[in-house]
Amino acid sequence: MKLFCLWLLGLAIIISGSNAFGATAAGNPQASSQTGTTQSKPAQSRHTTARRHHTTARSHNAAARSKIAHARTHASTTRTTARTTTTHARATHRTVRTATARTAARSRTRASARRVALHTRRHRYYERFTASSYAKGDIFADDVTGGEDPVVRQAAIDAMGNMNGTAVVIDPHNGRILAMVNQKLALSPGAEPCSTIKLTVAMAALSEGLVTRDTMVRLPGNFRMNMTQALAHSNNLYFEELGRELGFERVHHYATEFGLGELAGYHIAGEQLGEYPDEPIPTSEGGVGRMCSFGQGVSLTPLQLGAYVAALANGGTLYYLQHPTTPEEAADFTPRVKRVLDIARWIPQMQDGMAGAVDYGTARRLRTNFQEFPVFGKTGTCSNEGTRFGWFASFADAPQGRLVTVFLLEGGRPTFGPRAAELTGEFYKNLWDHNYFAPKAAQEAKPPAAAAGAGASN
Repeated sequence: MKLFCLWLLGLAIIISGSNAFGATAAGNPQASSQTGTTQSKPAQSRHTTARRHHTTARSHNAAARSKIAHARTHASTTRTTARTTTTHARATHRTVRTATARTAARSRTRASARRVALHTRRHRYYERFTASSYAKGDIFADDVTGGEDPVVRQAAIDAMGNMNGTAVVIDPHNGRILAMVNQKLALSPGAEPCSTIKLTVAMAALSEGLVTRDTMVRLPGNFRMNMTQALAHSNNLYFEELGRELGFERVHHYATEFGLGELAGYHIAGEQLGEYPDEPIPTSEGGVGRMCSFGQGVSLTPLQLGAYVAALANGGTLYYLQHPTTPEEAADFTPRVKRVLDIARWIPQMQDGMAGAVDYGTARRLRTNFQEFPVFGKTGTCSNEGTRFGWFASFADAPQGRLVTVFLLEGGRPTFGPRAAELTGEFYKNLWDHNYFAPKAAQEAKPPAAAAGAGASN
């Protein structure tokens, strides 16, 4: 019964609570609306979150598409770079191949040039000579020596040694030949003058006012040189240029004025005439330029060259050379002037180059034997028909006056101009050792002292 009563009481409380809630809802709609709104907020939140997720998804999609586009762009750039690199590599390869081809072509050209040069050098080096550079027998035996200076003659013979050649020694102040060893060769028609011809060409150019010793002349190969350098080093290109500027007519005029092409001696038995042509050699052979660089087509005798160098040594007087054959002729010697050359003002312009040849140029081998006083000279080397010629013409500024020497060697490979210069140095040394350049008073006082010494020893 009690349980039933408790059940009825609980049911009544529940019914009364439900009625109160309904009345409250009906009397206050705003509260109901607020409650509804409050109840709808979770749904709105879920909607907003969904939209945010959608927006985020779209952003991810856009980012993904951007990455894809970037990847495509990168791939395109990579392909473009690859194509550019390939193109550059191909161009580089073509450039390398072209450069390699050009280098190879140049190498072949240079190799060919070297072969040609080598062939030329070999051709010159292995040029065949039929003449001997060394004397066979006594080449001085037939000389006429009665009117010569015995000291000078012996000095020349000792200097010549066993070489095949001749030496002529001249007093430039009067034209007297003091010694002429191997007279057969000295009096012969002569030989190609080689580079000694440059002495006449230089004087012709100075006389015509074409150059001075300091004038720099432009030469093939884009370099320049003056007369001093050209004489010292015997430069062919320089003198070829001077020859072309002068022209054959003027070159021929000065050559004959200086005594080439005519007898140099006065009544010297057996003297033969050298030759200077009346026309230039053909252009195909070098023309006037080649004639002026080493005398191609010209024949020069030692006496002709000696007479001209004597004129350089004495200031311009071209003497007839005289060769006394007896002591009486030597005692009665009288100078004979052929003509006076108007060259005195130009001689100092040439002396620098001639001194340079001896001091540092083509004739410097002279200084290996002799250094006591200045020597001015010019070498010459060339060959013709199996014979090689070596020239050296000079004058020495000795204490007792100047002395002119001409050494001409004939033979093969050991024969050349510097060798002739070396023998000239030996000649001057021989004279120096025999007190030839000592004051005359000392020389005259020496024989009595020697005689007194001889008597005391007996």
